[in-house]
Amino acid sequence: MSRLDWLRKQAGYTQETFTAAFAREAARLRIDASVSARQLRRWEGKSSPPLPHPSQQAVLEAMFGLPLAEMGFDVPVHRRATVQQIGDDGDVKRRAFVASTGSVAAAAILPDQHGPRIGTSDVAVLRARLADLYAVDHCSGGIPAKARAKQLERRLTRTLKDSVYTAKIGRDLQAMLSELHSNQAWYGYDGGPVKEARAASMEALTAAQLIGDELLQISALETLVLIDVKADRGWEASSAVETAYGLASRVGAGPAVHLVIALREANISTHFGDTAAARRALSRALSYQSRNEASGDVPHWARFAGPVEIDYATADMYARAGKPQRAVPFLRAAVEGLGGGYARNTAWYRSKLASTLLDAGEVEEACAEMAGLLKSCGAIASHRLTSRIHAFRKTVSTIDTAPARDASDRIQETMRGGRT
Repeated sequence: MSRLDWLRKQAGYTQETFTAAFAREAARLRIDASVSARQLRRWEGKSSPPLPHPSQQAVLEAMFGLPLAEMGFDVPVHRRATVQQIGDDGDVKRRAFVASTGSVAAAAILPDQHGPRIGTSDVAVLRARLADLYAVDHCSGGIPAKARAKQLERRLTRTLKDSVYTAKIGRDLQAMLSELHSNQAWYGYDGGPVKEARAASMEALTAAQLIGDELLQISALETLVLIDVKADRGWEASSAVETAYGLASRVGAGPAVHLVIALREANISTHFGDTAAARRALSRALSYQSRNEASGDVPHWARFAGPVEIDYATADMYARAGKPQRAVPFLRAAVEGLGGGYARNTAWYRSKLASTLLDAGEVEEACAEMAGLLKSCGAIASHRLTSRIHAFRKTVSTIDTAPARDASDRIQETMRGGRT
C-alpha cells in the first residue's frame, strides 16, 4: 500500500469519493484543478508515481495538511516550499492554516502538536454513541438522554482539541458535535430552561455553519423554531423557517427535510392563532409526505417526521382554535400510528389525547385514557410530560364525578411514587 493510498483510506475516502472531495476542495480554494479516478490510481502506484501538477499539489496539501513529499512523491526542491512557507510567519499563521483547512496536524506544520491519531473506526464508535442518544430519548425521555449527551459532548470536544486527524475526520467530528448540540437543544426544550435550550441550538447552528453543512443547519433551525415558539419569539421563529426553506432549496434537500420545515411552520402559525396559515403549512406537509413515501435517503434527525406528526400538528391546530372535538380523531390516529421504540412520544401523545378529551367534555373517556397512560409511562422521565399530567389533574379535580375523583387520586399516587 502506497503512502497516498494509506492517507486516503485513513481519511475515510474511496477512490470515487476522494475525486469528488478533491473537486469540492479545489472549488473552495478557487484553484483550477481536478483529478480523475485513473490519475489517482497512478498516484497511488507503489513505485515512482507521476508528480501532481502545482495546482493539484496545492489542493492535496490543503486536504491532508501534509507536504507533497510526505505523501510518497519525489518532489523537486523548488516544489517543496508550499507548506513550509505557510509556517514561516510564526505560530499564529501555522495554527490558522490548520484551522482553515481542518487538516492533519502534522509535525511539518505544527511541530508542537501531539496527541492520539483519530481514524474512521474511532468516528464510528462516537457515531454509535450519538445514535444511541436517539434511542434513549425515544424510550426513556429527555432527562436520562441529557446526562449521556453531556458525557459525549466532553468526549467530542476533547477529541477535537487534543487529537490528530485528517480533514474528513475533523469535519465528521464537528458534524457530530453540531448534531449533538441540536439534541441537547431538544432536551432543553423538553425540560428547560429555555435559555439553555436556545444556547445549545445556537451552538449547533454555529458548528454546522463552520463546516458548511446546510442540512445540519436546517436541523439546528428546526429545533430553534420550537424553542422560539416556547419563548414567544415569533419573529425569530419565522426567520428560522424562512432560512431553513432557503437552505433546503439551495442543496436540493429531499421531501423529508421539507416536511420537517413545513411542520415547524405550522407550529408557529398554530401558536400565534393564525389558523389559515397553519392549514396552508399542513397542506404543504401532506404534499411533502406523499413524496417522502417514495424517497430513499433521509437524514437521521428528520426520520421522525411522517403522517403521525402531521396528525398531531393538525390536532394541535384544532385544539388551540377551541375545537377539541375536531382534534380528537387526529390525536387517536397519531397515538395508533406510533410504532415501537417511541415510548416517550406515545406517552406525550396520549397525555394530549386525555387532555383534549377532557376539554371536549368526555370526562370518563379522558380519565380512562389517563389511567392507561399512568400504567405504561413509568420508565419515561420528561418534564413536559410531568407538567401536562399535573395540569390534567388540576382540571379534573374540579369535576365532581367518580371517574374524575379516581383519576385525580391515581395521578397523585403516581406522582408521589416518582414514577413519571
